[in-house]
Amino acid sequence: MKILVVQDYLRSGGTERQACTLASAFADSGHQVMLMTFRPGGALSSLPSARVQRLVLQKSDLGWDWYAPGLIRRAREFDPDAILCMGRMANCYGSFLAGRLRRAVVVATLRTGKVLPWLFRRTLRTVRHVVANSHETRDRVIAAGQAQAEQVSVIHNALVFSPAPAPTDRDRDDRRRQRGAGPDTVVLLWVGMFRPEKNHRECLELVSRLPASLPWQFWLVGEGPTRAELMRLTASRGLAERVQFLGFMPNPTSLYPLADLAVMTSRSESLSNFLIEAHAHGLPSVAYAASGVSECGGTVVPMGDQTAFLAALEKRVADREFRRQESWRVRQFARDAFSPDKQTRAYLELFQKLHAPST
Repeated sequence: MKILVVQDYLRSGGTERQACTLASAFADSGHQVMLMTFRPGGALSSLPSARVQRLVLQKSDLGWDWYAPGLIRRAREFDPDAILCMGRMANCYGSFLAGRLRRAVVVATLRTGKVLPWLFRRTLRTVRHVVANSHETRDRVIAAGQAQAEQVSVIHNALVFSPAPAPTDRDRDDRRRQRGAGPDTVVLLWVGMFRPEKNHRECLELVSRLPASLPWQFWLVGEGPTRAELMRLTASRGLAERVQFLGFMPNPTSLYPLADLAVMTSRSESLSNFLIEAHAHGLPSVAYAASGVSECGGTVVPMGDQTAFLAALEKRVADREFRRQESWRVRQFARDAFSPDKQTRAYLELFQKLHAPST
């Protein structure tokens, strides 16, 4: 098949990683694949496989995620059998692609917990099929009357990075020591973009309320508009020795074996790539019940229930044996439920099923 994957920009977010991963997996399976982006560059621009054709619509980066000059014409030139829209802006163009490229099967994706723009909602009503990455997301749009139940299926996110080999105890201790963590330090980890909806500030507030007697560090990986504010808050609270900002990492897998617990207080999710990756590496987690988080396999507490979050967090920081038991459970769940091969096959089977009547 000829498959066109559309994404506005290859920034460092989870949806962008999924777009690159799926495009590469489709190409590695023997299909002709093009990854079309509106803007050039981006933190993940080097991630797609060499087998994936690349096409950028803006000649230079104008900083406009919504601007897609020549989208229909260039899509027609590729003449795809299937078009997969990834991300909010790409999905806003889905109805135009469906209306102008009648031979192609256009599939929209729901990978966000945010309010959908009206063009996105129009796409949900006009494309051949919609893929949600969690059952909660699917149920939400159906209940809102934004899509028909028979039109929406669920394909969970694929595990982007294969779990890193476990280091030896000595190597792990040495690498942790380089970041100021001793053998008994419990390292908390959050990998993700610093955006308002991610609610990093509340997580930092809660972590800082752990008993002073418990040895912990909090490592935060990523970039984004709220990072500077959080760094200032960390300094004002005297937490600089406990909290580390490690910046953006194209591949954070080297950190997962060094950490002990994943934490997340995001208000808006659909299915967390970070939790999937953390669990696959054997990290137990505590997270707020944003949409889809309960399907990741970790410990979930009601949104905004700080008392419950702190209680769950404190138990896992204080109890090494409990963390070990949770580690085994979430590792097995993640490696089975979010297998890249399984998710790739699900998409390809869907494309073939939808395209078959017109071939």
